[in-house]
Amino acid sequence: MTSNDTSVSRRSLLKAAGGAAASASVAGYVDTGGAEEVQQEGGGGTLTFARGNDSGTLDPQNTTSGEDVKVTNQIYDRLIEFEPGTSELIAGLATEWELEGQQTTVTLREGVTFHNGNEFTADDFIATYRRFTDSDYEYYPGDDYVSSYGPFTLGNWVESIEKNGDYEMTIQLQQRYAPFLRNLAMFASSVLSEQAIQERGTDLSQNPMGTGPFVFENWDQGNQRIRLSANENYWGEGPNVDEVVFTAIGQNTTRAQTLISGGADIIDGLGAQAAQIVDGAEQAELLETSGINIGYMAFNMARVEAFRNKQVRQAISYAINTEAIVNTIFRGIAVQASQPIPSNLFGYNEELDPYPHDPEQAQQLLNDAGYGDGFTFELATFQNPRAYNPSPVQAAQTVKSNLSEVGITVNINQQPFNPFLNYTSTGKHDACFLGWMTDNADPDNFYYALLHPGVSQDDVPDGQDWVSWDTEGFNTLDVAAWANTDFMEVTEQAQQTYEQQERADLYKQAAQIAHDEAPWVFIDHAKELRGIGNNVENFVVAPIGGPFLKQVRLSN
Repeated sequence: MTSNDTSVSRRSLLKAAGGAAASASVAGYVDTGGAEEVQQEGGGGTLTFARGNDSGTLDPQNTTSGEDVKVTNQIYDRLIEFEPGTSELIAGLATEWELEGQQTTVTLREGVTFHNGNEFTADDFIATYRRFTDSDYEYYPGDDYVSSYGPFTLGNWVESIEKNGDYEMTIQLQQRYAPFLRNLAMFASSVLSEQAIQERGTDLSQNPMGTGPFVFENWDQGNQRIRLSANENYWGEGPNVDEVVFTAIGQNTTRAQTLISGGADIIDGLGAQAAQIVDGAEQAELLETSGINIGYMAFNMARVEAFRNKQVRQAISYAINTEAIVNTIFRGIAVQASQPIPSNLFGYNEELDPYPHDPEQAQQLLNDAGYGDGFTFELATFQNPRAYNPSPVQAAQTVKSNLSEVGITVNINQQPFNPFLNYTSTGKHDACFLGWMTDNADPDNFYYALLHPGVSQDDVPDGQDWVSWDTEGFNTLDVAAWANTDFMEVTEQAQQTYEQQERADLYKQAAQIAHDEAPWVFIDHAKELRGIGNNVENFVVAPIGGPFLKQVRLSN
């Protein structure tokens, strides 16, 4: 792939995502080149990355936000990594791995140092795991601090971790779990320093320290600017610039103009208008690839009684013109969704169609459900553009207008992204816009992460398909509070199945249930768009694991 051709065709991405994510990846990549053999490339200049919103934290165990991850992925490494631009697994801080039954064996890379000079060993990963998942650990930062990624990434699956010397580990799982190796490549599995865990605690949210290609320098929160410097002792290839600056520019079009004027080198979060500005500029280039994401509107069944009625949820899905949102507001940078996963993941159910815009059918369903006179609810939305919803306020206004036609009153509550995430993760919303950009390119990362309540089927009250937010172990990413036991059974079975086609068939069943039960209004799957200046070389648009800034060069 040349430096100026970083797009990935839909066919090649489908092959990569479908093939790589489909398998259990039981055989690990062997990297025969030790850290001491890697040659630093050198480089220079300051790379400025402009985005729609500032970070909220720089601790990967303290976030569910992609904005935070853009920065932490430069500071931290994981045992296993994603190859830039694909969903293939490659060596990171581990050089070999194997998943067999309920056991994973891992060989760690030798000669790697943290930014403070301490050598990386198995003790660091064990401390990382315990800090994230073990409330009895002396340095556990608290339930209110660790994110909901802790349980579904590692905590729900790992029984124990034993080390054999400094560079060998055996991870015993509680059950067979097909996506486990991919979970080790997720941002939430970033490896922290045991010493930093002990000495910095929750201060890691403001003062991070990893083994990654860039070292944290400072965070000017007033100006929404984060500065990183090149790690001169990085174990891998790169980095090729002296420093990286992340800056926030809220308006899409302003961000595009900043790129064109030379005030930024790379931008993301592009809506249709901003993409056209970049595409028409001589000073910049628009890059795109198929995304692995979903944009949706979730019904909080634990809060709004009307949403507990399937006919009401279906009625709203018929009433909202998702085709108009995608084609008119998003203007072709996305496609309509019919199910939780996009078509470039294995297990996609091709027999399902998006809900058509049918106000008459919607009204009939509301009548049948006893809500023919309508009702009122709040729709919470973020203000800032996201890849899966580049124009959230306009989309919310369309929802409000569509639902008024069937007698439903919508009050829009728009918030900046970080307060919005806190609002929805604590269940204060009636309904909300949200979306998901895959962490590991596995269907489980959508179905279980977003639609499974994280509790036992026995904890779901009889005759009920939702649970309250105060249920012990509740998965707060399930912002619909949906708890359909048929769906739970299918997704749990898929987790424990290592054969690819069997898993695919199970996810097709899960898609059918989700489509029919409609815990969300399925809105869109968006393309990944980036704008780069003409001085940027070797940047790859990555739907997973990025941005990969360590390989970027700046030309004169």
